[in-house]
Amino acid sequence: MDLVMGIFSAFGLSASAGLNAYIPLLVIALLAKFTPLIKLTQPWDTLTSWWIIGLLVVLATIEFFADKAPAVNHINDVIQTIVRPVAGAIVFAASARVITDIHPVLSIAAGLLVAGSVHVVKAVVVRPGVTAATAGAGNVVVSVAEDAVSSVVSLVSVIVPVVIAVIVVLLLVWLIVVLYERSQGQYPMDSS
Repeated sequence: MDLVMGIFSAFGLSASAGLNAYIPLLVIALLAKFTPLIKLTQPWDTLTSWWIIGLLVVLATIEFFADKAPAVNHINDVIQTIVRPVAGAIVFAASARVITDIHPVLSIAAGLLVAGSVHVVKAVVVRPGVTAATAGAGNVVVSVAEDAVSSVVSLVSVIVPVVIAVIVVLLLVWLIVVLYERSQGQYPMDSS
């Protein structure tokens, strides 16, 4: 059961990295440093260094403010297109307490894909839609919500990974239902 919960924890953390690269890294670093909830193995135990924790605080602060400033937030999203998937790979590999049971390359690839997918949806679909619908006024609210979701998902992923498992199952069921209904013609792809 630890294997499955470790995997769900890793998926939740890497998904939150797709919203904010540094929050899940900071959560892992602090929980590993101060609690028995996460035991990082080499080389990931470097995250518990005070230098790394300090750097993560600085980077999280920079990203927090950069993502709230008009125009700067779009530049930030371009930069984060590389950073967030890499952060997702790191948190997946570092947090999957089963890293010895899962090949490191597979862990890193899974983290890259999960964080990268979340980031692409955020940067290509959600943010441009919010910008267009609100003339940019809604971006700050959405950014704060993204940071809050990233924080909560990061903590829940470590403390109660079964919640992440339930969310994944619900999302998969929803996706299957939507795809089935589309195939049956209930939701036409093109309404014109």
